Amino acid sequence: MSRLDSRFTEALERIGRAGQRRTLRPAALAGGGRIVREGRSLIDFSSNDYLGLARHPLLIERSREWTARLGAGSGASRLVTGTSEEHLALEARIAAFKGTEAALILASGWQANAAVIPALLAVAPGAAVFTDRLNHASMHAGVGLAGARQHRFRHNDLDHLDALLADKGVDAPARVILTESVFSMDGDRADLARLCAIAERHDAFLFVDEAHATGVLGRGGAGLSSEVPGRIDCVMGTFSKALGGFGAYIAGSRAMIDYLVNTASGFIFTTAPPPAVLGAIDAALDLVPQMEAERVHLAMLGERLRSGLTRLGIDHGASSTQIVPAMIGAEEHALALSARLEAAGMLASAIRPPTVPPGTSRLRIALRASHSEADVDALLTAIGAAG
Repeated sequence: MSRLDSRFTEALERIGRAGQRRTLRPAALAGGGRIVREGRSLIDFSSNDYLGLARHPLLIERSREWTARLGAGSGASRLVTGTSEEHLALEARIAAFKGTEAALILASGWQANAAVIPALLAVAPGAAVFTDRLNHASMHAGVGLAGARQHRFRHNDLDHLDALLADKGVDAPARVILTESVFSMDGDRADLARLCAIAERHDAFLFVDEAHATGVLGRGGAGLSSEVPGRIDCVMGTFSKALGGFGAYIAGSRAMIDYLVNTASGFIFTTAPPPAVLGAIDAALDLVPQMEAERVHLAMLGERLRSGLTRLGIDHGASSTQIVPAMIGAEEHALALSARLEAAGMLASAIRPPTVPPGTSRLRIALRASHSEADVDALLTAIGAAG
């Protein structure tokens, strides 16, 4: 028992009364868009394994192969002895995939944003920072760690961003815009072409988080940034979602990557990703450009689900991707619907504040290319039956 247990207990009781307490429940991804939890096979509408690569034989085999050849661990941080030839070769592959001069592998998406954003802002003390209000928490954390003030623009309201840049950023030593390309809780997209035009007009550095677009959208699955080649200063993405593995990347100019190697503390002081992780990334980069049929199928499932939710009178916001929110409102109602669906053999997790704004609790439905039309129809039928 610790000296703060009474305070921990009180805090947990407050969280519980607000309908926001979370618990850890084990589960295991299975084939065919399924997941096994507590001995039951459920249709999985909650995982980010959008292309079904987490259990792909090539990723598994290459992870084994690289582990057998190179060992279970990397031994040190990248600047000590942790950089292997495989790290460098993969970073060159990622840069080619994203159409940039260079790239850098990091341990996770959260780490990438929380480590890289402060390092970028440190190069221009006093920079004016402009963030979409619904950016991922790791991006807001990165700005907070930098000690910088955010000018938050209304979600995807680029007129508001343009006005803020004209008003707040004129005399700043630099202007930095932070956004996601696909927003993780709403499944809608940023207008990157217009964002690039605004950034260019205001001489602003543009940082785009492509975690939920990488593998799924853009040319060859290279993300929405591939549709505006050469116009985004810094692109972040992950291997832990559509690419089926683990880790993250930063892609951009050679000078920026070399600068981050020297200044991003979350990179400098972290043990390098191990061979098994690198092997899975390498295999995914072989597969993803060839998976256009899976991307088309995934887009079709999204349209089918949104049409069905509309018929049921359930708001799905501005979703246009494989992430489709079923807006419920109150925490207890979202939890109750999620529980009913699980009883019916489907996992669609309830997302509640503080992850989403108060009053917008929802089912965050994450579609996978391994789902069938029948799976989506079964989900819609179950939601309708739940009332």
